[in-house]
Amino acid sequence: MTNSLKIKIVGLVAIIVIITISISSWVNFSNQEKIQEEMAQQSSIVLVESILTSIHSAMKLGHSTEVNDILSRVKSHEYIKELRIVSSEGKILHSADKKQIGNYLLPSEQKIFLDSIKKDSFFFIDRHDVFDSYSRINNSPECHGCHPASQTTIGFLETELSLSKHVQFLKTTQKNTIYSSVLIITLIIGTLFTFLILYVDRPVKQLITSMQRVEAGDFSSTTDITSSNELKLLSHHFNLMTAKLKVLMATTVMNERELARAEEKLAHHHETHQMNLKLEEQLKEIENLNVSLEERIEEIELANYTITDLASELEQKNLHLGRAVERLSTIYKIGLAINSTMDIDRLFNLIVRTTTTTLKANIGYIILHDAENNCLNVTNLIGSGKLLAPKTAIPMKESSVSTWVIRNRQPILIADINETPQFDRFSDLGYERRSLICAPLMVKDEIIGTISVVNKCDDSQFNTDEMEMLSTIAAQAAISIKNATLYDEQQQTYLNTIQALVSAIEASDSYTKGHSERVTRYALEIGRRLSLSADRLQILERAAILHDIGKIGVDLSLLHKEGKLTPKDIKDLQQHPSIGMHILEPIEFLHDVRVCIGQHHERFDGMGYPNRIKKDEQLLEARILAIADSFDAMTSDRPYRKALSLDVAITELHDNAGTQFDPEIVSVFSRAIEEGTFFRSRSSSLQHVMVVDSAGHA
Repeated sequence: MTNSLKIKIVGLVAIIVIITISISSWVNFSNQEKIQEEMAQQSSIVLVESILTSIHSAMKLGHSTEVNDILSRVKSHEYIKELRIVSSEGKILHSADKKQIGNYLLPSEQKIFLDSIKKDSFFFIDRHDVFDSYSRINNSPECHGCHPASQTTIGFLETELSLSKHVQFLKTTQKNTIYSSVLIITLIIGTLFTFLILYVDRPVKQLITSMQRVEAGDFSSTTDITSSNELKLLSHHFNLMTAKLKVLMATTVMNERELARAEEKLAHHHETHQMNLKLEEQLKEIENLNVSLEERIEEIELANYTITDLASELEQKNLHLGRAVERLSTIYKIGLAINSTMDIDRLFNLIVRTTTTTLKANIGYIILHDAENNCLNVTNLIGSGKLLAPKTAIPMKESSVSTWVIRNRQPILIADINETPQFDRFSDLGYERRSLICAPLMVKDEIIGTISVVNKCDDSQFNTDEMEMLSTIAAQAAISIKNATLYDEQQQTYLNTIQALVSAIEASDSYTKGHSERVTRYALEIGRRLSLSADRLQILERAAILHDIGKIGVDLSLLHKEGKLTPKDIKDLQQHPSIGMHILEPIEFLHDVRVCIGQHHERFDGMGYPNRIKKDEQLLEARILAIADSFDAMTSDRPYRKALSLDVAITELHDNAGTQFDPEIVSVFSRAIEEGTFFRSRSSSLQHVMVVDSAGHA
């Protein structure tokens, strides 16, 4: 039994299949673990960059107390276990859990590691399936209020991402793969074993049984094998051989009897020789049968090769499945990222940067189609990670790839620009194209533009899988861009409505007409000179336009009163910042604007109204607005006095710097006035008049 041919064949095939599938599964498991680690690392990088951006923005505005709040909001996500800022000595400076602040949670070897680390970021996975990262927070000018400029590193941002669900999913996938592999191996071996028994072993045993009968002298034994053409032919020839042997044996018996009767008849020797020749022919037929058996063995070997090909095909399908899972995961992360903001400029930048990183492209950009002017507007052109040419308009022409995509409403893959001479090799944006993908941005049946990636970073060519991924990203991006545009339009409608109310208030009083526009111009100039970000400048602009919206709730006769104000009049007037905050309270996106309006009559020394807020609790934009508002009030005619000259107004600002006004902002504003940014000349014939007091006629 141990020397059985079928056992050897089945055993050999089983060993080959087990080894092949085991190696394939091991490689697949290793790739899945690497993919998991890379996904966690990319997620951690995006998370760290978002947190650091929020922290720098808060520090830049002097809101250092918001750092813990930022960490707490981010840590609310279920995948984030820990989020804190530690010093190089291991002390927790900030944490989403405020109870941890001031503690030393790092072991001594990690303290030494933080002191000696040279990289800005470091990642590792511990034994508890937690992806831990440390990212250096460098000292910047925005932080010099809290940290000395000589200190190069403020601390390290530590993030701990839970990988337990990913690990559980990976283990489940591996277990299912093992079960599938065992099932496949069992089916292959079982099928092969059954095949050998039914179509080889059983017919051969039947043939051997018949041969044993012939050997025992039963020449009437025949076989009827039909399992295959070869064995059927073998069976037929065996039957012929048996019949001939039967005839030969009968002839031999008869000849032996004749020889026994007459030994002297030696002439019969020739007939005996002829019989021997016939026996030799029968032996040759048996040899032919052996050849047929060898051919069957070759067929079995071919079957083994087929099994090997099937195993290779299975490996390829597993590889394609892994790539599909990776692609879906990437598209899911991109979808989360582009749906995380409604700011249109930030959305464009986020989409292009995420797409170029995902597809490993050197250049990426979004083009919006301007059908009215028949041109293409480039919103963001990013090359090698840098913003190269924002908001550039280019004409539509036949040799433009984006023009082709917009007109045909379908994506295009150009693996090699040399093979498509109908398109320009050099773009109007100033770069050479070698390989590119361009996909339409469509919302329902409306095409709003295109998204393109150009030139792979490794100089290879884009493929159809990458075109499908870009098309999927484009579908998500188009919806996000459309939603962001509608959101901007809705915000602008709110602002236009409120601004109309402000204009109505100013129109009823010739003394305050144009006041909001002038205050806006002054405030924005100060904000630019203080290097405020675009977001904060927008808050400042809106607050300046709407800062007197609360006067809707003040008696009109009180606003026009020329005589001395009574204490009750003063108290009523001082309510307009609070009234303005109440009016804007339902509009969520104007939250910071509302706070700024409520603080624009607070004083630097904390003696302002309506809430006597200290300088450290005041928004920087509110302190800017206070100076711009007071300056325009002093240099404009009012019912109770004439306008002051520029010199007198600037003197009043400096005299009240440090008490009513922020001295640093007063210096910046006075320099802008001296440089003639707003006025060329202004009459200085009016006498010195004290700045508007806390009663608040401004």
